[in-house]
Amino acid sequence: MNPSEQPALAVTSLQPATTPSRQTSAYGVVDGLAEPEPYLRIEDINKSFGNFVALKNIFLNVYPGEFVCLLGPSGCGKTTLLRIIAGLEEQTSGRVIQGGKNVSNLPPAQRDFGIVFQSYALFPNLTATQNVAYGLQNAKRPRAEIDRRVAELLETVGLTGMGQKYPSQMSGGQQQRVALARALALSPGLLLLDEPLSALDAQVRVKLRTEIASLQKRLGITTVMVTHDQAEALAMADRIVVMDKGYIAQVGAPRAVYQHPRNPFVANFIGVMNFLQGVVVAPDQVRCGNLVLLTPNNQAAVNQPVRIAIRPEDIRVLSVAEAQTHSQNVISAEVQSMEYMGTGYLVTCAPDGNAKDQITIDLSTFESGALGLEPGSTLRLYLPPDQVQVFAAE
Repeated sequence: MNPSEQPALAVTSLQPATTPSRQTSAYGVVDGLAEPEPYLRIEDINKSFGNFVALKNIFLNVYPGEFVCLLGPSGCGKTTLLRIIAGLEEQTSGRVIQGGKNVSNLPPAQRDFGIVFQSYALFPNLTATQNVAYGLQNAKRPRAEIDRRVAELLETVGLTGMGQKYPSQMSGGQQQRVALARALALSPGLLLLDEPLSALDAQVRVKLRTEIASLQKRLGITTVMVTHDQAEALAMADRIVVMDKGYIAQVGAPRAVYQHPRNPFVANFIGVMNFLQGVVVAPDQVRCGNLVLLTPNNQAAVNQPVRIAIRPEDIRVLSVAEAQTHSQNVISAEVQSMEYMGTGYLVTCAPDGNAKDQITIDLSTFESGALGLEPGSTLRLYLPPDQVQVFAAE
């Protein structure tokens, strides 16, 4: 079946969404309301494999009905943390509290969760209906209840009429829907997703991430997802937990993490970021080579080496006339290369007077055509002061 022809996830009365819409701060505190009791509490989790420390002092609260993404590069500890939550891995120290109950030392079978793996982990010799029914049968549910529940779940994930197909007869996206339905079969309090979309092609991945996020919100099920894909995290999560080398680098709403990264690692891992080396010469000014830039967001001390950062989409290309009206933060730069991205160009430039660094900007196809850009062209770039961030040099 063509991915565009796959039925969308429908929502039935599986589980009513009881969590009201809310806005949360970087640490989950509800704006204007009393902070709710966390459904899942990770308290000082540490995990070592011999001399290798996989997780260091992990504290995290996940609130009822929240969708939280554990995001980071390979080896950062995100999958290890998910496995500890599920009881598939034993922590070296620390506690996991779910629904007010200490589940730290309970086996997976005694914890209240459903899980979807990257590999789907479907039984190849069972049909979609039998895969979804597997947990219900083990729980000794009545046959009539199993039949009703399976039909309801297949409808929910958009697979009505496909229950008799085996996994080998289904597309990757359809198999993932079966795995999701199976994870939801016992109405778990917690849904765990371990890179559930990474094996799918780009078109199906984008479609499914939208549908899964929508379904999660309507069902109101508390969800923790592991991903290394920043676009998935930004699109699906209520909050993102950025992890690096076994520790939490930043927790926050997608927009907050993207626009206000706490350190260069987060800034560079989420999206694309330009960095320039510099030294603070005044409370609101940084010298980068021969350039002095206005940096009102600067908290560093005078004479401190720093890295300034700005997103490609925040940089403006000025005409000669416009450049004359800006007295601050205008850089002359030579185009080094142009990478065609379909909707536009990613243009890499060398700023005048600062040959050690490069600046990347986003330009639409129309803009680049109107400017007649090619390698060697000179641009006047405006770096809006309020979009410039300053980090201590590493």
